[in-house]
Amino acid sequence: MTPLTSTAPAPAAEAPRHSPARGSRVPAGVSLAALSLGGLAIGTTEFASMGVLPGFAADLGVSVPAAGAAISAYALGVVVGAPLIALVGARWPRKHLVVALAVFLVVANALSALAPSFVPFVALRFLAGLPHGAYFGTAAVLGAALVPPERRARALATVMLGLTIANIVGVPAATWLGETLGWRSAYVAVTAIALVTVLAVVTLVPNPREAGGGSIRGELTALTRPQVWLTLGVIAAGFGGLFAVYSYINPILTNQAGVGATTVPLMLGALGVGMTIGNVAGGRFAERAPRRTIAIALAVYSMVLVAFVFAAHDALAATVGLFALGFVGMSAGPALMGRLIDFAAEGPSLAAATFHSAFNVANAVGAALGGVVLAAGLGLDAPAAVGAALPLIGLVVLAVSVGLERRTAR
Repeated sequence: MTPLTSTAPAPAAEAPRHSPARGSRVPAGVSLAALSLGGLAIGTTEFASMGVLPGFAADLGVSVPAAGAAISAYALGVVVGAPLIALVGARWPRKHLVVALAVFLVVANALSALAPSFVPFVALRFLAGLPHGAYFGTAAVLGAALVPPERRARALATVMLGLTIANIVGVPAATWLGETLGWRSAYVAVTAIALVTVLAVVTLVPNPREAGGGSIRGELTALTRPQVWLTLGVIAAGFGGLFAVYSYINPILTNQAGVGATTVPLMLGALGVGMTIGNVAGGRFAERAPRRTIAIALAVYSMVLVAFVFAAHDALAATVGLFALGFVGMSAGPALMGRLIDFAAEGPSLAAATFHSAFNVANAVGAALGGVVLAAGLGLDAPAAVGAALPLIGLVVLAVSVGLERRTAR
């Protein structure tokens, strides 16, 4: 793996080498934690919808398969909203945009809880997805401006922490509320988290000069850079393997490992724990060797997916496999986000927002590929087996990206 050893990015793409002017006595860690609360709200509203789907399907008078349109509408909102909002808000100071997006989360989820029928509910889920990628992209740029350059990767990991914690705490809690008090209560809970996010960001996050507004032209310039598209390609191809398995995890675990349906959420908690620990560890790995971190993560990810073909036949082994999938996948996140920001110096918000659009592409690709092999009658081992090829494709794209980077530097 010699050609993928870490070196610093090309000088033109590096972040400014000076300490940020924070203008606040609030510790940077507290400010970053406030930003991560938005991730907790977003992760909870995204995945809890899957847990309460039977509830809102029955209440709003549609079949369970038809109710899946609400899930798809949210994902479409993420893909559309990430670049659109980043461009519309390009001139806004980043703190102001983060607050506005958090307010949008409050309103969209509150209205989701009040939806009178299915069609308005689907439309509201689309609206709830719009701020997803833009929030993380803008919060990432704002969070990076709160710390010295050498601590940027760790700051990016902290901003993402809420999203991973949502899979451990937020989603199970919202699902339990939905089952106990009705599906609407899950969205009320998300509304409350988003409201706390608004208050926390307003009071605890400074507005440093480094996180001032940009320009629409600058943001669009980022999309003309081949390295930005190559990095998005690494994400879209490299991490589809997780979704090839995750999309069909319930039948895989109940049929292959022989566990009860009520045990599946507990086993998925291992995935959330792995994502959380991997995200924190990935921030530290990225500070030392960002390219190598991404390359090793992709290679190991492929191996873990191959191992999961066999691990899925035993409950304990499958739990360990789910932890490994979460850990390895998220360990590359901070390095990939940092790489996008480096190569999109004129438009970091748009590039960082498209990070989440690329993950939703990975979601769609992985789920579709898993569905194809299942429809072909290849059995429940097939999604993990075919998914193992996707990280290797991502590794090839990364090699092309690094080769181009080195030629440009020379």
